[in-house]
This record gives sequence, structure tokens and C-alpha cells, in this order.
Amino acid sequence: MSTDSGTQKVGRPRAKPQTSSDLAPRDQILGAAAALFAEHGYAGTTTRAIAERVGIRQASLYYYFAGKDEILLELLEISVRPSLSFVAPLLAEPDRPAALYALALIDVETLLATPHNVGVLYLSHEVQQPRFDTFRAHRDELASAYKRLVDGLVDDAAFIGACCMQLVEMVITLRRDAEPDASTAPAIATACLRLLGLPEGEVARGAAAGERLLAALAD
Repeated sequence: MSTDSGTQKVGRPRAKPQTSSDLAPRDQILGAAAALFAEHGYAGTTTRAIAERVGIRQASLYYYFAGKDEILLELLEISVRPSLSFVAPLLAEPDRPAALYALALIDVETLLATPHNVGVLYLSHEVQQPRFDTFRAHRDELASAYKRLVDGLVDDAAFIGACCMQLVEMVITLRRDAEPDASTAPAIATACLRLLGLPEGEVARGAAAGERLLAALAD
């Protein structure tokens, strides 16, 4: 899925990132950095190590990124940007169960497509610093979307909305043990519908409608 703004159409994320040989230098840097952050942590990774992993000079890395903070910020944004692109149309959708399923599905697929499971860094000390405020604001925007989609369907929208987001982000933990299969995203999205206390028939209807809705928005 393209995450660039502009004239390119937003679609659903790839199940797996492309291999480095398919990528432009900027994306190779992001992939190498994600791998090193996963292996050694943010503090234990240097721009020199990232450049060496890509096979470029350290000075060449600075042509694409101002430094390590900018690389991490972009990786974090990649983990929320595709989902955010669907928020406005889904909030306008009158079929709230279908919209909730669609948001949860695209959100899980986005997290599955992020290189080297970068979501594990969400709660790291560095990401809580002001220089990553924009990412945290975007993640808060997603949290607000879940709350708004369940508002009126449950008694405590704030709690159930937060539970939906926690269910979605559970895929980050799952990826630490083994790469989830194709059934993971729809299973988590369906679990979000069950949090609404819907009958199983309505859960199935909402899931099917959500799949159609997301496909239409991605075209």
C-alpha cells in the first residue's frame, strides 16, 4: 500500500513489506533502521550502523533523513498513516458495526505490514519525548475514532473504544512470537464487534459489510 500523500490512491497495506532489493534508498534506510531498532533498541542503534546495514556512507544517509529521530518518527507514522486515511469516511458511514470492523481490519493489516514490528517501540521511553508528539497525536486520533464508532452502541464508549484499540494492537505482541497468518486481521476485527454485545448473526453481517465497505474505499 502506498502511504504517500498527493495524487496516489490510498489502498490497503501489503501483507508483507517489499524486500530491500525492490526498495528505493530511502525505504532501504527505513527497513535497516527498523531491523536495528528491533535488535538493539533505539538507544543502541547509531546512524553509522544503519548506513552500514544499507551499504551506504553515513553522509549519504543524511541526504534522506536529518538523523535518527526523523527515521524513527517516519517508521512510527508508517504504522498509523494508512489507518488514519480511512478514518474520515468510516466516521461518516451510518452502519457503525461495519465501519468499526473496517477500521479494525485496516489497522491490524497496517501493523502487520510495518517493517520489523516497529509497534514494539510504542511504549519506549524515547517515543514519549516531545519530538515524537506528532505521532502520539495521530495515535490519539485513531483512539478517538474507535470511541466515536462505538458511541451510542454501548454504555461506556470510552472503555469499549479503548478495548477495541487494545485488541488491534495485540497483533504487535503476536508478531513478537511468530508472524500471524491471514486469519489474524479478520479474527481481531470480528472480536471488536463482539465487544459491542451483538448477536452472532449481526456480528457476521457487520463483518461482511465491513469487508465490502473497506474494499470500496480502497478502490
